[in-house]
Amino acid sequence: MYVMPNATAPLPVVAPAPVWARRAAHAMALCAVPSGLWRIAMASGVYVGYSDQVLRDVFDIPGWGIAYVVGLSLLAEAAALFPLLLVSDRWQPLRPRALSALAWTASVVLVLLALWQLVVAFTVESRTYMTSDTALTVWWLAFAPLFAIPALMTAVTWSYAKRRRAQ
Repeated sequence: MYVMPNATAPLPVVAPAPVWARRAAHAMALCAVPSGLWRIAMASGVYVGYSDQVLRDVFDIPGWGIAYVVGLSLLAEAAALFPLLLVSDRWQPLRPRALSALAWTASVVLVLLALWQLVVAFTVESRTYMTSDTALTVWWLAFAPLFAIPALMTAVTWSYAKRRRAQ
């Protein structure tokens, strides 16, 4: 005999995200802001340390490089907002298992990307097109917060997976 499920049965209750996980998720969104603003300033013609010739020849600014740089800034910020899904109880676009798998994958990719960037920065003889040490310092300050994202993402993902497992 088939028994219809009760439409009024309560859904399983998931523990809310801890305060530290919520703060970490919001911090990730903020970590992407300085580099995004720096890129948008570069695309807008504000002097960020590159000569006009470097902007034209290397970055194609003015030209298609503007769309690329602004698009990269928007994409980075949108990706940095993803962890908010892991601490929110309001809207879940995917089933918890799929969201958890996606979050773990993102964490691993971010850690590998950060390690790769460090290896490239310190081992490859990279050319800098910056025209001054001050501009290079500003660049480092704008992009340094991005290195906090892999650790924060891993912590928020761990918290999400732990809460879902306890369900």
